[in-house]
Amino acid sequence: MLLTLAFRNLWRNRRRTLLTLSAMVVSAALLILALGVFSGMFRDMLSSATEQYHGHLVLAHPEYHLRRDLFAHLPVDIANQPVLERAAEITGKSPRLRSFGLLSRRETSQPVELLGVIPELEQQVTSLQHQLTAGHYPAEEDHNGALIGQGLARKMKVSPGDELVFVTQAADGSIGNDLLIVSGIFATGDSRHDNNLALVPLPWLQQLLVLPGRIHEVAMVVADPMTAAQTADQLNPQLPEDIEVLDWGDLLPEMREVIAAYDVSRMIIVTILYMATGLGILNTFFMSVMERTREFGILMAQGMRPWTIRGLVLLETFLLGCIALIIGLSCGAIMTLYMQQVGIDLAGYITPVTYAGGTILPRLHAVFETGNFLVPAGMLMLISLIAGFLPANRAARLDPVAAVRED
Repeated sequence: MLLTLAFRNLWRNRRRTLLTLSAMVVSAALLILALGVFSGMFRDMLSSATEQYHGHLVLAHPEYHLRRDLFAHLPVDIANQPVLERAAEITGKSPRLRSFGLLSRRETSQPVELLGVIPELEQQVTSLQHQLTAGHYPAEEDHNGALIGQGLARKMKVSPGDELVFVTQAADGSIGNDLLIVSGIFATGDSRHDNNLALVPLPWLQQLLVLPGRIHEVAMVVADPMTAAQTADQLNPQLPEDIEVLDWGDLLPEMREVIAAYDVSRMIIVTILYMATGLGILNTFFMSVMERTREFGILMAQGMRPWTIRGLVLLETFLLGCIALIIGLSCGAIMTLYMQQVGIDLAGYITPVTYAGGTILPRLHAVFETGNFLVPAGMLMLISLIAGFLPANRAARLDPVAAVRED
């Protein structure tokens, strides 16, 4: 009976109910869309830092990432540690050797960072092969081929096939120098990589640095980047003391703080928006209770208990919240799907922005995340019940005699 009464009472004043319902639906749908876009932005930032350069996990000497010490190197077969082979979470590994020096062509020289990699393994860890603007990704037969950033290519005025000279300090104290041939050019939108990074074959760089069979790190990827820290904590106790595994949060502490703050920011945004929605719900049900004072008095005079009256009004708010939730989630999912598939390209208006170690791309797109639906849904129902409690409590405290006499 209460369910029938509650549903009937919702539509006593259709215009007021529809206005409140519209506000709830719009707030829920737009909030879901906004959270989906924010999640897409943070995912782009994390991808730009991990899938274009660092990887999700990095195995190296404990001192290497503090000072980039040329001599903090490891044997290349360290990548085949049994503990790494047993870790099902790891989906790709790439041994790397790193060097810093000058890249020259004619009268032009630029400081660069060279990553010596095995091309087929590096493509399992980073995604530069999908961001080529010219040429091709270095292959195994390219003995001295180099994949360089677009900004670096522009500064040195080179294109695929051109020769470059790299000069650096070798491990034996000599000056290492050799020719490189540009095999391809990439563009990530991150000026640090586009202007200063070059990928070269690992054997070529090992020979140049006089470090045969040695590497500085092993970059790895896992299925879910958000579990990288947990995977690192599981691996480190099983590894020798002279090596350690760092997750992307250790390498990019600012990025970790930004993503950790997202959950707090999400709750703040949801609370502020739904507080305004809650005021509308509160107004609707206060007006409804005042209009039905005589009805409540008659029901109480016939024996209906105050807690039943309170439950009736709360049931009405719950039903309204459920209707708004179903429509709002559906609209939010449709808009999120559109932004995921199509998105909005802002490249003509803004440029990529580097922040917290990642890059915010000039595009708006959304991603589906369970939390972006559950948090708005849960908060909408909670706010609905909280907003309905005051009118419900007022109805339950009515004096039956005075209420029956109410005009």
